[in-house]
Formats: sequence, structure tokens, C-alpha cells
Amino acid sequence: MALVTIVTRDVADRFRGFLSSVMLEVAPCTYVSARMSKGVRERVWKVMSEWHTSEPRGSIVMIWRDREAIAGLGLAHLGVPAKTLLELDGMTIARAGG
Repeated sequence: MALVTIVTRDVADRFRGFLSSVMLEVAPCTYVSARMSKGVRERVWKVMSEWHTSEPRGSIVMIWRDREAIAGLGLAHLGVPAKTLLELDGMTIARAGG
């Protein structure tokens, strides 16, 4: 189980309500769970993805610990701007455009 953070911007109220039911809202539109299993994380993201497909407004980004990923961070996003993590000369950078 790992720390999961989700940040939303300009999404419908149902996204915020759902996320508040499964995570702590530590700041406006910022949700965290200190120990969320991979299965729960994937189910939460599936709900977010399905809702965002039917109502593609705003953006959502989810970050979690992933030892196999660049910088040890998993990154998923819906909406714009899409970001990709890259390693460049020993540094981790976030590139816009997916």
C-alpha cells in the first residue's frame, strides 16, 4: 500500500464528492490516502475515467509511489495539460504533452 494523491481542477461536484468518500481532502481539490492498495487505486481511477469520458470538463491528476516508474512515481491524468515524467541528465522533469 502506498500514498496516493489526486488533484482536481474545474471538475463536476460528483468527482469531489466521490473522492471525499474514499480519501481525505487536505486542501481544496487535493485528496490523499496514506495507504491505498493498488486494487482500490485502480477502481477509483476507473470511476474517474468513466465519469470524465461522459463529462470531459476540467482535469484530474493522480500520483502514487511506483518503484518501477521514473523517479519512483506513477502518474495518471485526465484532461489537459497531460504530463510525462522523464529522466534527463540525472534529473527528473515533467514534460507537457503526454
